Order: sequence, then C-alpha cells, then structure tokens
Amino acid sequence: MDENFIGWLQYLWSLMPIMMKGFQITLELFFKTILWALPLGLIIALMNISKFWPFRAIGKTYVWILRGTPLLLQLFFVYYGLPYVPVIGVVLDRFPAAVLTFVLNYSAYFSEIFRAGILSIEHGQYEAARSSGMTGFQMMTRIILPQTIRRVIPPISNETITLVKDTALVNSIGLFELLQAAKSSVNRDVDATAFLLAALFYLIFTLVLTLIFNAIEKKNSKHEIR
Repeated sequence: MDENFIGWLQYLWSLMPIMMKGFQITLELFFKTILWALPLGLIIALMNISKFWPFRAIGKTYVWILRGTPLLLQLFFVYYGLPYVPVIGVVLDRFPAAVLTFVLNYSAYFSEIFRAGILSIEHGQYEAARSSGMTGFQMMTRIILPQTIRRVIPPISNETITLVKDTALVNSIGLFELLQAAKSSVNRDVDATAFLLAALFYLIFTLVLTLIFNAIEKKNSKHEIR
C-alpha cells in the first residue's frame, strides 16, 4: 500500500478524538432542540387555532417573528443582545444560548407543520366525535392528534434534517461543535481533510435520521384513516 495513503489514513485517525468531541456537542444540541421544540410547537399550533383571540394573537406573533428573522440573527440576539435588554439582562453561556435559540426558532416551524396537520383532518371526523359525546379535549387527544402526528411525519423529517445542518451556525458564537472542531484542525494543520471528515459525519447522521423517519412513516401509513 502506498506510504502516502497510509500516512493520510493515520492523519485521518488522529483527527477522530477532536471530531468526536465536536460531534458530541452537535448531537446534544440536536436532541435537546427536538425534545423541547416539538411539544412547544404543538402548543403554539393549538394556540393558533384557538377560538380565544388573545391566544391566537400571541401564537401568530410568535410564529411571525421567529420565522421572519434569520436564525443566525436570533442566535446573536440571545447570546450577545440579551445582557443589554432592560429589565431582563440575562447572560447565558454559549450552549444554553444555542439551545434556547434553536428551540424557539424550530418550535415556530414545527407549529406551522402541526397546525396544517390538524386542519387537514376531515371535518366529518370532528362531527362524528361530537355526536359520540366526546369533549373537545377527548376529541383532540383521541381522534385528531394521533392522525395529525402520523400525517406530519414527512415535513417534520425534512425540518429535522435541516436542523442537523443548522447546528453548524453555533460556531458563530464560538461554541465548540463539529464544524468548529474541523475549522480548528484545518487552521492548525493547513489541511482540508477535517472538512471532508466533518461532511462525512453530517452525511451519516442525516442518513440515519432519514432511514428512521422512513421506517416510522411506513409503519404508520397503514393506520391512516381515509
């Protein structure tokens, strides 16, 4: 085997500790965002379809602001700007600031997905639930939301894949994650191999998520009420 190739493989292996450390932060940010953004998004979606107008106003304003401004700007505001906001004056470390920003941003996008899913349920199912004596809460939890969750799996999958790539934005506030690990290695060694390795990490992660969501979608599609 060519000695240059062997040397390259050895160098590639030497990059793994720092890349794995960065990837661990990326994974933690990803899963904490999903854990909080999905339920918050559902709450905002229910507010947006509520008959109580103050809830609708709050929900729609929330979505308008979070979807209408760049994620990077939101990240800068939470990390750099919050300390200067009167009364609030909150100072957050890099990772909590990143989690808060991503949760707020992605919950707005998830809320619109959930809202569309809820509104896609046929009106006849609402009528059938009411005629059977169900309360609004029972109708929503037993009939509407289970079908909604099945229907929103594809768009949620797409947003989740986008989230994987968006995690790279946190290196803009100096948070050490996968891309930051690659950049530090490239700057140190004047070698772009770390960027290729980072791309491989992202590709494998998105592939795993795609396969998982495809399996979930396939399993649940047969239960969809037509």
